[in-house]
Amino acid sequence: MEGNTKARERYSPLVLTETESLSREQWLEYRRLGIGGSDVAAITGISPFRTARDVYYDKLGIAAVEEYEGNWVAMEMGNLLEGLVAEIFRRKTGLEVYQVKKMFQHPVHRFMLADVDSFITMPDGTKAILEIKTTNYNAKDRWWGDGKEIVPPYYEIQGCHYMAVTDIDRVFFCCLYGNTENEAIIREIRRDAAYEEEMIFLERQFWEDHVQKKVPPPYLEDGDVILESLRRYCSPADKELPAVSLKGQMASNLMRYFQLQEEKKDSEKNTKKLKDDIQRLQAILAAEMGSSCTAVCDRDGKRYTVTYNPVRKPMVDKDNMARLKLLYPEIYEQFVTVSEYRKFYVKASDAVEAGGEAA
Repeated sequence: MEGNTKARERYSPLVLTETESLSREQWLEYRRLGIGGSDVAAITGISPFRTARDVYYDKLGIAAVEEYEGNWVAMEMGNLLEGLVAEIFRRKTGLEVYQVKKMFQHPVHRFMLADVDSFITMPDGTKAILEIKTTNYNAKDRWWGDGKEIVPPYYEIQGCHYMAVTDIDRVFFCCLYGNTENEAIIREIRRDAAYEEEMIFLERQFWEDHVQKKVPPPYLEDGDVILESLRRYCSPADKELPAVSLKGQMASNLMRYFQLQEEKKDSEKNTKKLKDDIQRLQAILAAEMGSSCTAVCDRDGKRYTVTYNPVRKPMVDKDNMARLKLLYPEIYEQFVTVSEYRKFYVKASDAVEAGGEAA
């Protein structure tokens, strides 16, 4: 992100609370008093992990977002390695890193909160923020785009939020993706006034129009993210519930869904974007149906019926299978069968020289 160095009036953030002695429950209660950096990507619809509705439920105390993160091991690894990654950054840059155990609050936009990982004192005496991240080797490519070094958008907006709250103009990111110091990515972003203004507008809109008024925000995210959110918060399917009537925008969504399904039949139009658009509309309609298994829509003299029925089948998942083998080996050997199949695979290699033999 290009920095916009337009002159602005400086300010000091407020301190909402000291965090060093807070329990996790107390920390969550303070965080619900406003919007934190990790919330902003979801609020603005660019998070690959959660929806604005997830953050809304968190702020109202219905369910904490952290309880439903997809990979709890990754979260724990991030916490455990925070000090190590900070030390890697220090060794690579020569910059001293320090922590401030406080939750900050914007002096004007009081709904904006920041619990920053670490701070840096630059050689010219100014301060910068250090955000520490960890990822796996396969996900490291998210830090490059079109061959250029980037910060993933969902982290970039987090850094911009922290700069706005603290009135600091630079954020460094250090992301460890391997087990050596050379497998660490360092990026920097600068403050951008126009970007920040738009971000604050969206945050205020979310806080005032949804959280304070207790009106759930609409689902606008990718279909897979919406469906995952539904699995977390929606009650189980109930075939006894009456059919949901789709009207207004939902009726339009259904018509658009049918239109895209027709386009999908044309192989030349069957693109990834088309599939993503279909999945997103399906997820939005499923969210409208809630626990009901049926929806109806009367449009242009026709009645459209949507069914969203549960499909249940008994199974033993991978973790329970491992427990069964460990705790009850006799039962495991008696009832578990191993299936076999052949995998067809072609690999290209250097041709064998004339007169030689293949190994």
